[in-house]
Amino acid sequence: MSTQRWRLEGQLALVTGASAGIGRAIARELLLLGADVLMVARDAALLERQRMELEEEFPDCTVAAFAADVIDDEQRHEILDWVEDHGDGLNILVNNAGGNLGKAAVDYNENEWREIFEANVFSAFELSRYAYPLLTKHAVSSIVNVGSVSGLIHVRSGAPYGMSKAAMHQMTRNLACEWAEDGIRVNAVAPWYIRTRRTSDKLADPDYLDEVLQRTPMGRVGEPEEVAAAVAFLCMPAASYITGECIAVDGGFLRYGF
Repeated sequence: MSTQRWRLEGQLALVTGASAGIGRAIARELLLLGADVLMVARDAALLERQRMELEEEFPDCTVAAFAADVIDDEQRHEILDWVEDHGDGLNILVNNAGGNLGKAAVDYNENEWREIFEANVFSAFELSRYAYPLLTKHAVSSIVNVGSVSGLIHVRSGAPYGMSKAAMHQMTRNLACEWAEDGIRVNAVAPWYIRTRRTSDKLADPDYLDEVLQRTPMGRVGEPEEVAAAVAFLCMPAASYITGECIAVDGGFLRYGF
């Protein structure tokens, strides 16, 4: 059996939110498997530092970066124009960029909850639609959306975050069915607590961490690389008959009972 089923040589991948945490780990994982990676994030200085580090680690692969905010539609078009300059079409799109502002439901103002939806689902929907002509230039291609267990069950992330991630999961299922005939597989991953800069404050509270670990059968917080591995698998030829799926990367959190 060919090992190329488990490799990504010759494939061009676009990863959003790629300057830190899960996004940075995804970019590195795809490079490890031989893909060329285009990184997008808002923080230009941090993004460039990460690009340089990865370029040094993977000198045989293309590692390019473009500073942009995926919430802004004009900048989304600029991202896709930039992608077109790097190859003939696109093989992989990873919609990882997102954000949150955790509050009680009655404490959000309209702009706050709408911005969460813009960051987490509308941007991914538009980028997927804009990337469609590039993805269909290949016989097979892949989109992976980084969702959350918040979109599958209640957690203390705030209602708009969970609502937006649930919408992303449903978007995954709809696009998977609609675009299957075009050779585009669309899947998602749903992480639980992952050790990143964004979660560091909450996990630094020993009482809160203890609550998290008590609800996690594996008894630990996940690492960005563990989410990245699931994303990379869904992009591989080895996953060629998988579409419309949402894989939880949660240490068993969603299966917990009493």
